[in-house]
Amino acid sequence: MSDTGIWAAASGPAGKPQVRRIDMDRPWAWLAAGWHDFRSAPMVCAGYGVIFALAGFILALLIWAYDVFYLVLPLTAGFMLMGPILAVGLYEISRRLEAGEPVSLGVALTAWRRNVSQIALMGLMLMLFLLGWIRIATLIFALFFADNPPRPDMMFIIDVFFSASSLPFLIVGTAVGGVLAALVFTFSVVSIPLLLDRDVDVITAVVTSTTVVRENFRPMMVWGWLIVLFVGAGLATAFVGLIVTVPIVGLATWHAYRDSVDWGGA
Repeated sequence: MSDTGIWAAASGPAGKPQVRRIDMDRPWAWLAAGWHDFRSAPMVCAGYGVIFALAGFILALLIWAYDVFYLVLPLTAGFMLMGPILAVGLYEISRRLEAGEPVSLGVALTAWRRNVSQIALMGLMLMLFLLGWIRIATLIFALFFADNPPRPDMMFIIDVFFSASSLPFLIVGTAVGGVLAALVFTFSVVSIPLLLDRDVDVITAVVTSTTVVRENFRPMMVWGWLIVLFVGAGLATAFVGLIVTVPIVGLATWHAYRDSVDWGGA
């Protein structure tokens, strides 16, 4: 568990969020706390992870069925972009475990009701980022492959990901996607747990999250890479690994919020 102790969720916006300075080793402590929470409610956490795994599997089948393999990279990055809002139920699990309250999958899946309007607004912001990224990714694909389109079906994977001629496309696409992912990470890394914990507005949450990253740039970059590593490992196992990796990251994110934001005892 986080060393910040047990804090009860406030029903109102009492106090103002203050950003703490955190040490470089804290991201590992967050992962350890996330693993502890997973073991405290394994069926609920794994059940939440199964939803992610099934969604990834269904999406992969749709990509195959409609022969839109060019969307593989943007949708994989899009998973990272939408992850913070999709994991809101995991934050609620950790919040309840910390407060000594019972947890269930039903409670986790309806956690957004704690601050419905602001969490929904945050979700809309992330969705707009996702749609913008898919549009940009499509344009980048057209720019590099308009004159020599990849072959269909599985040959598409070979032409795009394992051909020397596609290296410029991969570099540009990865760079642009990385910039967008960094922006989303900056304004969402603790903002959604904050919205779940306190009755505040999106602007306060985004400003606080941005300040957390600015004041703790190096440890938060470590945390960002750990998120990519864990989620990437889950995707690389044909989505099965997401059953464990996504819950651990989501639960750990709650502890990242608790470690980095102080409400002055309110």
